[in-house]
Amino acid sequence: MLSPRTDFILRRIIEQYIEQATPVPSQSLAREKALQVSSATIRNEMVRLEQEGYIFKPHTSAGSVPSDKGYRYYVASLKKVGLGSDEQRLIAHLFHQVEQDTEQWLRLAATLLAQMVKNVAVVTTPHQSDCKFKHVEIISLKDTLALAVLVLHGARIRQQLITLDQPVLQPTLSLISNKLNHVFAGLTGEQIATGTFEFSALEKQIAGHLVEMMRTEDDQPGEEPYLDGLHFMLKQPEFVQSDRLRPLMELVEQRKLLQVIMPRRMSKQGVYVSIGKENEEESIRDYSVVISRYGVPGEATGTVGIVGPTRMAYSHAIPTVEYLASVLSRLIASLYGKDASFTETSE
Repeated sequence: MLSPRTDFILRRIIEQYIEQATPVPSQSLAREKALQVSSATIRNEMVRLEQEGYIFKPHTSAGSVPSDKGYRYYVASLKKVGLGSDEQRLIAHLFHQVEQDTEQWLRLAATLLAQMVKNVAVVTTPHQSDCKFKHVEIISLKDTLALAVLVLHGARIRQQLITLDQPVLQPTLSLISNKLNHVFAGLTGEQIATGTFEFSALEKQIAGHLVEMMRTEDDQPGEEPYLDGLHFMLKQPEFVQSDRLRPLMELVEQRKLLQVIMPRRMSKQGVYVSIGKENEEESIRDYSVVISRYGVPGEATGTVGIVGPTRMAYSHAIPTVEYLASVLSRLIASLYGKDASFTETSE
């Protein structure tokens, strides 16, 4: 935990850097009326923040820049604030103007999101979610290596190699398969993950692999996502006259952006934020991702999110993504004649 004064200084460094995109010197903070401390005290606090990894100096004589850790602290400490009423009214008005057509809703959502946050917006087409377990066969290959053949409702078949903690013979794996088929029949991955079952350690390990396979299937996008805002990224100071934007452009060209930015363990509710090196893929570790699910759980769900530099206006980006996710959830729910509430808090 940071002291109130240190917290304030870190916040102002982050907010100034987000706004100006230039390293923040101690002299700039000394002009803050709310601080009322000497320049020496401010410098000491900044040294402490640097030692603890919240900020760093790109050059010895330069000001300070927030690190991924600093941004994470900032995001975690943001108060829950909704999108401004004027922006909400604008969004409602624009959606009211388009026809009752899913394609137009999603296209408009991508355009609005990109315009509002000045970064890349990604919106996926809603698809059937929460796949259901039907049958599994665990086949021994050698020693601790086995093949899981998972059959889901809707004639979907998925296969995956799994590594077990101990060598297991086929008769034992067949018994486990039969037990899981009896216990898991008709359940979703989430029901399996949260259920209470009388399992051995080996059975729990195999069940965990099956849950991951089902989550991966649930996260698979349907059609090509709607994408907007690449031109905003080209104008970001950190990407001007730099090769840092090339990995993102290549992902877009190869149609792999969504696959890379989707977190493996994304919450069913709320906004998920991944900052810089928190991203699993090397190609997007210069970026931050703010993303949320939308739709009707159990019927059809999609994702809406943004990709931008780590120097992102999180205090505006998070509520914007959250609000647009709630709008799309209500629209999709109207097609199914159901209520939808998909967003809560950010992670």
